[in-house]
This record gives sequence, structure tokens and C-alpha cells, in this order.
Amino acid sequence: MTNLHYPFKTEQLSKLVWSDDFTGSANTGVDTSKWLYTTGTSYPGGAANFGTSEVEVMTSSTKNVYHDGNGNLVIEAIRDSSGQWTAGRIETVRTDFMPPSGGTMIVEGRMKLPDYTGISGSGYWPAFWMLGKDFRGNYQNWPGIGEIDIMENVNGASTVYGTLHCNVIPGGECNESTGKGGNTIPKSGTPQSGFHTYKVEWTASYIKWFVDGDNYFTLAKSQFTDSTWKSITNHGYFIILNLAMGGSFPAALGGSATSATGNNGKFVIDYVAVWATSSSSSPIASPTSRVVSPTSNPGNCSGQSTCNGQSYDCSAYVCTGGKLCPKSAPNACGSACYSTSAYSCCNGSLAPAGQCLNGASPTPATTSPTSAEVKLTGDQHVASLEVPASSSTNGTRNACEMEMMEEVSK
Repeated sequence: MTNLHYPFKTEQLSKLVWSDDFTGSANTGVDTSKWLYTTGTSYPGGAANFGTSEVEVMTSSTKNVYHDGNGNLVIEAIRDSSGQWTAGRIETVRTDFMPPSGGTMIVEGRMKLPDYTGISGSGYWPAFWMLGKDFRGNYQNWPGIGEIDIMENVNGASTVYGTLHCNVIPGGECNESTGKGGNTIPKSGTPQSGFHTYKVEWTASYIKWFVDGDNYFTLAKSQFTDSTWKSITNHGYFIILNLAMGGSFPAALGGSATSATGNNGKFVIDYVAVWATSSSSSPIASPTSRVVSPTSNPGNCSGQSTCNGQSYDCSAYVCTGGKLCPKSAPNACGSACYSTSAYSCCNGSLAPAGQCLNGASPTPATTSPTSAEVKLTGDQHVASLEVPASSSTNGTRNACEMEMMEEVSK
């Protein structure tokens, strides 16, 4: 799947806090300035099999964790001739992800789950989740430090789960070891057949879970004692991506990793990003989408009409630095598209115009068309997603607006 890279901007949030859109070269490992590998079958001094009875060995090998060269990270589960599984587990170096005081934080990822269902999916357990920062280095203080499972899926089923773990085990306010959670089936195809977007939205008063923009589960502060809510929310978290095989959750739903389980299942991650806003009074806006399909007959548009040989509608897009950008946001900043009237490019990250942090100087806008990098195939089209003007304040968007590009299937 060719990727036009980077999280599309889905929220009216003022700052992109952290992100990785996995643009590394094919068969290379993760950016270790952003990610740590967790290897083996447990943390040092922690519970065996990560406390879940999963059966794989986690490795840092590029056989198990690698960039595919198309803007995705792949975590692959491999069964060897003896029946032993290996897979991958990575965690963010940063452990301070939490909402600012009085504000909102979004943690979001776009991903495709291993393409096995039925018997061949038995035992697969991909997950996108967060653990409280004090777990790192201790490994004995779960669930009191908090765990927010943004997405879990087991046994190749169509259902995805979002869960909060907290307080004490057994029982407690989060009903451990089960946790408090909800589940849903994505409306636009199974999680194995295509990419879906999973996120949590976290404020001082609630945590909400979403799939493809649909809020399917919410937990409110009012459902917990003050002390427990504080133990969940008054500290930072780190983010984890992993693909486990077997274990307690698949077993609870009748599955395990057996000889019938399909080999080489791939958990494919397009991006992970964290956004925040400084004011809870600023509404979180839903995006509107404008779809412009590439055309083999771009007409009499002036200038570039192909990106790496692929025709596109040049009345609506420009090819900038090898990336398709809408004409309303024709400049490139890393993997993002933006308008200089509203934003500055600060060392590869967008910020409101003239507001680069830590003394960084704005990078000159890049708008010269090039023919490179972007390639679409057959039955795909380009979508540009924008924060609607109605979500702005005093006529000016106060979000770090990105007219991000993503590839979607017709």
C-alpha cells in the first residue's frame, strides 16, 4: 500500500506534541530516538510472559519489526520450524504523554491488523496501548499506575476493544483483571482487510475511545473515586505497539496460537501521533472531507500534472517536494502540507505562524513542484481532510491545521 504519509488532522488542537509516520527505508528498524525495543518474554524482574501467558519471544530483529519503505511500520509474527513464535514490541522513549492542565490530549494511530481470520487467526493479539510512566523500571505496580488500551484485537475477529485498567487487582474500581472497557466493529470493513484509525481523547473529566472517528466508549471522572481518578490521570504515559501470540485474552475468547494459526501475520502501522490543546473551552471539531480522484486526463492545467508518473487533478493539488498537497495548503513541512498564512514550519514540525518553540527559526516554505515519491495504484484515490472553518475562533483557526494527505481505497 503506497502511503501519502502522515496523520490527517482530525482535531482542533493547537499542538502536534509527538509523532512518527514511519518513513524509514525498507527493512530498517525503528527510530531509536523515539522508540525502545522490548525483547524477550518479560521485563527485567517482571512477570513471566509479560504477565499475560503470551507465548512469543519479542525481538529487535528487522525480520520482526521493520519499515516497509512505503511509509509503514510492520510488526510481523513468525513461527519457526520448531513451532516457536517471534514477534515485536516497541515503546516510546517518552513517558510524559498526558493532557495539559485544563486541556485535551489525543493519541491516535492508523493501522491494519494481521490479515488472518477464523482458525488461521487464532491466537493473534495486536495492540496499541499506553502504560503509566511509573511502570517503567518497576514492573510490579500494575494496575495502579494505569493502562489505557487504545485498540486490541484477538483471534482475527472483527471486534476491536478499548479498555482502562486501574486501581487494584483483583476487583477494584476497574474490575481487574478484566478492566473497564467497550468494543465495536468498524463500520467500513474489518480491521484485517484495511486500515482504520484508532484513538483516545483524554481530558480532566473523561477518556473517550474512537474508531474511524466514531466514539464507541466513554469513561467519566464521575464513575471513579477522586483518588482513583487521580491515580489514573495525574501522571504521564508511554505508548506501546506490539503483536503478541496466544495468552489470556485470546484464550478467554476461545483462541490460542496453534499449528493451524497462520504464519507471518503482519501488524501494519501507518502512523502514531499525539496532539494537545491548551484550553478545554476550545471544541474538538470533526473533520469534513473533500475527495479529489486522480484523473488520467488532467486537462489544460498549467504546471505539474503527475507525481512520480501518477496523474492527479492539478486544479486542486500541487506536487510539492514529492508529496501531493492541496492548493489551499501548498507548502511542505516534513510530511505535512500547510499554508504560510496560518502556520510556520519549525524544524520539521508545524506551529501557529510565528510561534516556533525553543528559539527555532521558521523554515522557508517549500512549494516547488517535483516529480518523486508519491505513487498511487489502480483503485485508489486521494483524500484531503480539513478542519472546517466553523471550528475556528474569531475567524482564525487556532489549531495547528494540517491539510494532511492520506491514501484511502475507493
